[in-house]
Amino acid sequence: MGDLIKIKKPKNSSTVFGLPAKSYTDKKFWEKECDTVLSNGWLFVGFVHEFKDNGDVIPIHIADKPILLIKNNDSKIVAFHNVCSHRCLKLVDEKKNIGKIIQCPYHSWTYDLDGNLKGAPHIGGTNQHKPKGFNFSDHGLKSIRVHVWHDWIFINLNNNAKKFEDYAKPLIAKFQDIDLKKLTYATTLDFGKINTNWKFLIENFIEPYHVQFVHKTTTNQPLKDHYTVVDGLCYGSGVDVKEEDNKNNSALSVTSRYLSLFPNFIIGTYFPNQIGVYLNVPLTPSLTTQKRVIYTTDEKTMSEDEIKVTKKIWWSVHKEDHEMCERLQEGRSSPASNEGGLLSPHWEKGVQAFQKLIIDSTMKSKTIKRKKNV
Repeated sequence: MGDLIKIKKPKNSSTVFGLPAKSYTDKKFWEKECDTVLSNGWLFVGFVHEFKDNGDVIPIHIADKPILLIKNNDSKIVAFHNVCSHRCLKLVDEKKNIGKIIQCPYHSWTYDLDGNLKGAPHIGGTNQHKPKGFNFSDHGLKSIRVHVWHDWIFINLNNNAKKFEDYAKPLIAKFQDIDLKKLTYATTLDFGKINTNWKFLIENFIEPYHVQFVHKTTTNQPLKDHYTVVDGLCYGSGVDVKEEDNKNNSALSVTSRYLSLFPNFIIGTYFPNQIGVYLNVPLTPSLTTQKRVIYTTDEKTMSEDEIKVTKKIWWSVHKEDHEMCERLQEGRSSPASNEGGLLSPHWEKGVQAFQKLIIDSTMKSKTIKRKKNV
């Protein structure tokens, strides 16, 4: 596995190589990544506002695992592995309200909204629903650690991550100027499936180098006004615009920050009153789904016309980015990309930090396994 993530050593400080092509295309590396990068920390998986009533469930498939998100009877978001304890059948396959119980369609085993097994009909024979020695409390759904930060749902698949407040401290500190409790949901842009590795979408978002080239007609944020951010598990960039277009009439021209929390949480602030949060769901080495939710700050609201204009601009900006990311993916099939290409030592510091975290996470797991085998 080590040869998959070995970055070419630079000859001088002005040459920085990126992750090798196999990090974006290889099935074995993808499997390793699912069990480390996407399992060790706090993985972003959904939005609280999409759960309207108790009993609402949203099944997701992320990190090669079927997961079930539920709003329980206490109006809290909980998560479970989306498989029945009996024969490990996938329990729920669509977003819906299930009432007060989860029922397996195969043999009708039932669970409450907290994952407790409540019924296993005829398991011990005809009308033997609770045979001697069969303890229901031992066979509930397998729970997953959850943390809700404002409207955003995170899970920790292997239960090894620090408390979220400690894990996300560098990112949280960067929002002291905004009262996130006063966010108001405005609209959602659902881009569906994008033919690219999830890492390219993160890397594209956090580096400002491409903006004046890719978005030359949809944004007005000169490269010279940008700066980069690298702070532990938080990285990205920002731009200070002297003359802002607060109404987004022609092109995006506002002071902004583009930040990410490892591994897949993305948040952008667009002053004076807008925040965008992206959900990137890794499906395969070359396929990711993405949606963007737009909020206003300070409990402000947007008119229908303002929402229409905002969605139009952001849709155009993102489709420009998606084209680049899909072409980045296609480029990784060339032997010319085996060594990973180059990174700007100035503008792509965030990308370099993100890629180092990818390496550290995958290699750390390997070291642990070696110790166990000694």
